Amino acid sequence: MKKILVASTNNEILDIVKSVCQKYSTYFDPIFCPDTDEALSFIDYELPELKLIDFTSDDIDSSRILSAIHADPWLHNGGIIAVVPNPALVQQIEDMKDPNILIVQTLYTFKQNFERLIRILWGNQKFLFNRGLQDRVGGQENGTFVCGNDPMDIRLYTSFLVNYLFCSNRISDDGRYALQTTLMELLTNALEHGNCGISYAEKTQWLENGNNIIDLINEKRKKPEISKRVIKINYAIGKEKSSFRIVDEGEGFDWKARMNADPNVEMHGRGMSLANSLVTNLSYNDKGNEVSFEIENQLNASNNIPGIMVPFKTITYGPREIVCKQNEPSNDLYFIISGKYGVYADGKLISVLTPNDMFIGEMAFLLNDRRSATIMSAGDGKLIRIPKVSFLNLIRKNPHYGIFLSKLLAQRVVRQNNKTVEQAEEIKKLKAELERK
Repeated sequence: MKKILVASTNNEILDIVKSVCQKYSTYFDPIFCPDTDEALSFIDYELPELKLIDFTSDDIDSSRILSAIHADPWLHNGGIIAVVPNPALVQQIEDMKDPNILIVQTLYTFKQNFERLIRILWGNQKFLFNRGLQDRVGGQENGTFVCGNDPMDIRLYTSFLVNYLFCSNRISDDGRYALQTTLMELLTNALEHGNCGISYAEKTQWLENGNNIIDLINEKRKKPEISKRVIKINYAIGKEKSSFRIVDEGEGFDWKARMNADPNVEMHGRGMSLANSLVTNLSYNDKGNEVSFEIENQLNASNNIPGIMVPFKTITYGPREIVCKQNEPSNDLYFIISGKYGVYADGKLISVLTPNDMFIGEMAFLLNDRRSATIMSAGDGKLIRIPKVSFLNLIRKNPHYGIFLSKLLAQRVVRQNNKTVEQAEEIKKLKAELERK
């Protein structure tokens, strides 16, 4: 079950959340916080997977809550749903490009869409509730999202993919901007020019008359032949690169003309040229209803450093440099920023650590014991060294961080136990097969 923090005093919002979550009570548990300090304390100590922040409630300091989350996205990983009083604030919050913001909606659109939003979130939870803890083995992850002709779908599925790749250290902050910009542009083209059949000239005239493009999309998608159309987003997330393919069910459009348009002259249509400059191998089919592109994944690097660890010293390592030695009486903790590190016990390589493992030396740190293994850098890398006394002093001032780090270590133990059980079962099966032979 996923917890939803609801920071609101608006009865319309409270009633909708209660009604919808009652239908999905097996999946979501709403926690209502009518006070700003109470909401911030809950965020720090309970780390809810979803945060609904209501900017329409005058007695809730929503900007303060959002700023606290934005200040340390490593800790406050998850998803934010922001409800705002007007479209101008929608744009203002979206421009923050916080990786944790899933969707920003006006009160009107929130009331219309919250139930569908909750249903989509539950169906795609793997892309949201990961906290960077997924145990990746470098394999390929393939799948398909199916969008309706609703701009909300486009924003959500873009957030899913960008959030997932960023929080799993596959893309940097610059890569996040590139992927988000490209997906939004190409998906918007698929919706407007593809499924809705809006021509460049029609859009130009509509905008010149001072109208909102969303209103034109809503008009078009009411037509029966358009309302049934969908947009498919195929993704293949690999170890070294990720590829994406977007397919709409429209008649296609003249993508060549738009790709070569002069950005200094055109009223709109600049996004395709921008997207082409941000990713690799961007290409359309001849018809113009299918586009694909690739991005390069970053390897062995962390894109986010926990806020509490920023004051500590960063150490740079070259190839085959010793971080610590087996039986050494040190108990510093290391946070892995980048690189790969071999773990040697009695001279034998038993494991390799990367930024996905987050820490080196947590057992000696927690047990105040000697090092159980020697750690050696495989190539260039960076670690943050955290002396135990200094770190404990910071934990006293920020006890919620201690709770979170305890959860991280506990989940690592659970994953390791599960691996041990799986390996024991495999050995048992193998022995049985050998005995039969």
